[in-house]
Amino acid sequence: MSTFDFKLPDIGEGVMEGEIVSWLVKPGDAVGEDEPIVEVMTDKATVTITSPKAGTVRDLGGAEGDIIAVHTTLVVLELGSETTSVAGTAGDSTDPTAAAAARTAEGAALASTSAPETRATEAIIEETSDRGDGTPTTSRHDGVAHYDPKPLATPAVRKLARDLAVDLRRVVPSGSRGRVTKEDVRRHAVGVTPPQSSGGSESATTTAGRALVDAPRTPPPPAVPPGRGPAAPAGEATSGASAEDVTRTPLRGVRKRIFDAMARSKRTAAHFTFVEECDVSALKAMRGRLKPKAAAQGAKLTYLPFIVKAVVAALKRHPSLNASFDEATAEIVTHRRYHIGIASSTERGLMVPVLRDADRRSVLELAAEISRLGEATKSGRVAPSDLAGSTFTITSLGAQGGLFATPILNTPEVGILGVHQMKQKPVVRDGAIVIGDVMLLSLSFDHRLIDGHVGAAFAYEVIRYLEDPDALLLEMG
Repeated sequence: MSTFDFKLPDIGEGVMEGEIVSWLVKPGDAVGEDEPIVEVMTDKATVTITSPKAGTVRDLGGAEGDIIAVHTTLVVLELGSETTSVAGTAGDSTDPTAAAAARTAEGAALASTSAPETRATEAIIEETSDRGDGTPTTSRHDGVAHYDPKPLATPAVRKLARDLAVDLRRVVPSGSRGRVTKEDVRRHAVGVTPPQSSGGSESATTTAGRALVDAPRTPPPPAVPPGRGPAAPAGEATSGASAEDVTRTPLRGVRKRIFDAMARSKRTAAHFTFVEECDVSALKAMRGRLKPKAAAQGAKLTYLPFIVKAVVAALKRHPSLNASFDEATAEIVTHRRYHIGIASSTERGLMVPVLRDADRRSVLELAAEISRLGEATKSGRVAPSDLAGSTFTITSLGAQGGLFATPILNTPEVGILGVHQMKQKPVVRDGAIVIGDVMLLSLSFDHRLIDGHVGAAFAYEVIRYLEDPDALLLEMG
């Protein structure tokens, strides 16, 4: 019986390595061709890798949390007969008759799908589904509400969940290895719990589903790596707290990337922050006039596209801000294209998808792209190419924007704009005090490269465009 070494493929331009986030298989498991086997993260994007061949998993190329280089062995497969391949793809029963029935049902379900599956990294439904009255829909199994922050499901199942507006995190799985099946999604959509096994003992799939309900999916404590010595006692760093009083979570995934990026930014750049008010009453009125027209074209018009346009217009007048610093060569890299990063908060942590060539896009095009990137980022399935190459970043906390904050640079960039909550405040217009719509802008710069007066001039340029959006439209390239 032959074996096949499946090496980590190229999963993005310039990507040289990835972190193993989650294994979806274990040694001894039968897998089918194109069946998901592992989730790998690169540059904050999590990609689901599928098996190129059918067979049985012999060895894994690393543990969860390990960093693996491109073109090194990811998994070793033992290639078997077609029977092994088919059993691996059915995956919902060890009984041959039941497996055949499951394959038949799966084929019928696929045939009824309105559109073919085209991407192996389809997004998980992140928004909590409801029954139309705002009440969250949750699956119940033995009277216990089910919630799995990281459900296992194939791309076809994820698509069905989106089509039926079902939150995969709340679906009780009945498939092998705790995987959510299409039937699980359909049962959840109509409020039916998975069938219970008959007889004195539970089936493997029922037991797996019950375990996911009865206990949180917390990863086991990491083993002590060779050569690093024993781990510190559980209570040593927690002021004498016992092991039962604390939860220890390995630093990995998106949080590890954020951890490293923020530390690198504060360690290398010399931050200084400039804060100023901005009366956006005229912008608010313009958006109010344009919002219905944008909606008629299928676009959700927020303030962000206008802010992006104001930033791009100001960057054209101050090109030293559309730059980055190459630490390796000690060179200032000034960019001729305007790729604006939009810092987005997700359940997995902060990500920065990129609006490419923002100067060449209309307000409506920016609105559509912002929506697309926002949905992909929240799902955790944003493409690696959408997270690289920004030249300047905008960050906003929206309704939780507070008074102001001091944004941390998205290194190696030299500037970042923080947008804060819009509030009604007294303002002076033509010598009279009136109520205006005011928000604070906080901009951080790398003081090693950007002098204070340059940063302030850039800030006032952005404010000028936001306070007079007619001028922005006239000068828009």
